[in-house]
Amino acid sequence: MSNEENKAPEGNAPETVNFGFRAVGADAKQAMVNEVFASVAERYDQMNDLMSVGLHRLWKDDFVAMLSPPKGPRPFKVLDMAGGTGDIAQRIVKAAGVGTRVTVADISAEMLAEGRRRADKERLSGRLDFTVANAEALPFPDRSFDAYTIAFGIRNVTRIDKALSEAFRVLRPGGRFLCLEFSHVDVPGLKALYDLYSFTAIPAVGKVVTGDGAAYRYLVESIRTFPDAKKFAAMIEAAGFRQVTHRVLTGGVVAIHSGWRI
Repeated sequence: MSNEENKAPEGNAPETVNFGFRAVGADAKQAMVNEVFASVAERYDQMNDLMSVGLHRLWKDDFVAMLSPPKGPRPFKVLDMAGGTGDIAQRIVKAAGVGTRVTVADISAEMLAEGRRRADKERLSGRLDFTVANAEALPFPDRSFDAYTIAFGIRNVTRIDKALSEAFRVLRPGGRFLCLEFSHVDVPGLKALYDLYSFTAIPAVGKVVTGDGAAYRYLVESIRTFPDAKKFAAMIEAAGFRQVTHRVLTGGVVAIHSGWRI
């Protein structure tokens, strides 16, 4: 029997997506991602420190500086998607005036619970809202936010094109999309060191510190399967955004992507 005869009829094959280096059913990926983040919610800062050697703090400072939220009382509504623990949201409201309010949305209830706890501790609860939401089907009206931010979350979405379409939908005309995400290292010597560190040190140290090395291996693999900065910029444009730009940091380890709803 030929290979053509062995193939399933077109249209009947189940949709598959990447979960790290593994191909899994699209419907299964979200549950698997949820399990990863539920296991590390209380150790989120440790996770980011391990994966970036502490550099994530500087990258996030740059990210919020690019957003440049208004300093005065003018109302400014931000949706921080996949913002679970409130790390980015807290940075935004601390940098902004009293008119800025951030809705933190995440599909992980465990991450959001950690975010509420941290917001209460910092006495910022009055300026932050927390909502369980799927990036691919947001429970918000059209044109309801001035900015949409997402940091280290877009690569974990099952259908990135749908998430980008939803980001466009909920932004007002003149609203800004801003994304901070791991990218592809483009410096040859650095790339070899980065790969060695990523695939050996991060899962090993993650297992020692948090007891969950498999979660860290997935996170490393998800970085490698995410599109490079130019390809992701093209996806943002395809979703309808204009004046799309990106800026790579640390030799391409991460990139900040910007787009506007015109």
